[in-house]
Amino acid sequence: MTDTASVWSALGGDPALLQRLTAVERPGVLGARLPVREAARACAGACALAAAELGARRTDGGGVPAVRVDDGAVATAFTSERHLRIDGRTPETFAPLSRFWRTADGWVRTHANYPHHRARLLAALGVAEDPDAVAAALAERSAAEIEETVSAAGGLAVALRTPGEWAAHGQGAAVRGRPLVERARLDSAPARVLTRVGRDPLLPAAGLRVLDLTRVIAGPVATRTLALLGADVLRVDSPGLPEIPDQHADTGFGKRSALLDLGADRETLEELLGSADVVVTGYRPGALDRFGLTPGALAARRPGVVVAELSAWGAYGPWGGRRGFDSLVQVATGIAVFEGAQGRPGALPAQALDHGTGYLLAAGVLRALTEQTDEGGSRLVRVALARTAGWLLEEAGREGAAGGRRAGDDLDPGPWLAEADGPLGRLRYALSPVTFADGPRDWARPPGGWGTDTARWR
Repeated sequence: MTDTASVWSALGGDPALLQRLTAVERPGVLGARLPVREAARACAGACALAAAELGARRTDGGGVPAVRVDDGAVATAFTSERHLRIDGRTPETFAPLSRFWRTADGWVRTHANYPHHRARLLAALGVAEDPDAVAAALAERSAAEIEETVSAAGGLAVALRTPGEWAAHGQGAAVRGRPLVERARLDSAPARVLTRVGRDPLLPAAGLRVLDLTRVIAGPVATRTLALLGADVLRVDSPGLPEIPDQHADTGFGKRSALLDLGADRETLEELLGSADVVVTGYRPGALDRFGLTPGALAARRPGVVVAELSAWGAYGPWGGRRGFDSLVQVATGIAVFEGAQGRPGALPAQALDHGTGYLLAAGVLRALTEQTDEGGSRLVRVALARTAGWLLEEAGREGAAGGRRAGDDLDPGPWLAEADGPLGRLRYALSPVTFADGPRDWARPPGGWGTDTARWR
C-alpha cells in the first residue's frame, strides 16, 4: 500500500511511532490515475518521522517530536523545479530532444538534457541535431531496435512498455523481488555515539559529514534533505561532467559544491572518505567501483560509515549497469501507458519517482544512523527508481487508482515557497516537506555555483 505505514515498515521503523504523525490531505493535488499524491505523502512523511526519531536520540528528553505532513507542501516540493525562479527567470527543464517519439511499431522516449547524452543519441541514429531528422530516423525503426542501438552507444532511449510487458522483462522481474528500501549491516563496527543537540531548531543530522556523489534529482534531493537537517553536505563532481546550472540550483540548497578528479586526486578523496559519516552515490551501478567506493571497501576504510546507493534500474539484473532517468523509468515500467490517453503515452504530474526515491533514500540514511546508536555496524541503504515505480504500480488495481485521471485543484503554492538572496541571485524556491515540531523550516544557506567550493570538510 502507498501509505506511510508501509514505507515506515520498509525502513524498519517502530510501528508505535506512527502515532506521532498526522497528515493534512488535499484531494486533487498531484492528480493522476496512479496514487501519486498518497505515495508522495508517504515518502515525505516517513522521512520526516525518521528525522524526528533521530532528533529525539540527540536531545535530553521529550520524546519523538510530532510530525505533520501537508499534501500542499509535498506537492510543491515534488515540483520544485517548476517553482524555482532565479532573478525572476524561469529555469529550463527538458531539452528539445528529450521527449516521446513515434517509431515504426510504437513509441520511445529519449533523454538528451546533457550534451554528452545528446551527442551519443545523434551518433547512434546517424543524424544531425535537428528534431525533424531525429523524428524521421526513429519512425523507420522498431522501438526495441532503437532502445538497444542507442543504449549500446551510451545514449538514452527506452521503448514504451505496458506494465505486463515490464513484468515479463528480465529487469522487471529482478526489481520486483527486491524490497522498496534495501537495508543491510556491513560489519560489526561499534555503536555510533552522537553529541546532544538543542531544539532551536532541532537538527537531527548536526555534526555529520555527508559526501554527496550524486547528480540530477533523486540523489541531490536526498542530500538536500540531510543538509536541511544540519549535516555538512559536500557535493563532489568530476570537472569533466558539468551539471545543468538550473538543476544544480534547485537541489543545491544547504550544500557546498566542489570539483574533484577521483582518479587523479586520490589523496584528497581519501581525506574526504576518512572522516565521512555518510557516503551517498547516484551514478550507475559499478561506475565508481574502480575508485574504491563499493560498500565493502568504504566500510573497511571507515568502519561505522553509512553507504547510501541510488540507481535508476537497480544494481542487479540485465539492466543493472544501464543509465536511466525518471522519465525513462516511467516509460519502461508501464507508467506512461497507464497515464496515457487516446493512444498516446502520458506522464506523472511530477518527477515523482525522482523525488519520492530521494526522500526514501534520506529516510533510509536517517534510520540507519538511529539504528547505529543501538547496534553499531556500518550500514548499506539502497534504492532504485524502478523499484519505486513498481511500488506505485502495485496500487493500479486498487479502488480509485485505475479510473479516469483525477483532476488537480488549483493549489496556491505560496505557503510553501520562500525567497532568499545568494551567490546565484534572488531565488524563489520550494521549501522542504520534511517538517516536525522544533525542526528547521528552511536551509541554512542558499546554493552557490557549481564547483565553487574547496573539496574539504569544514
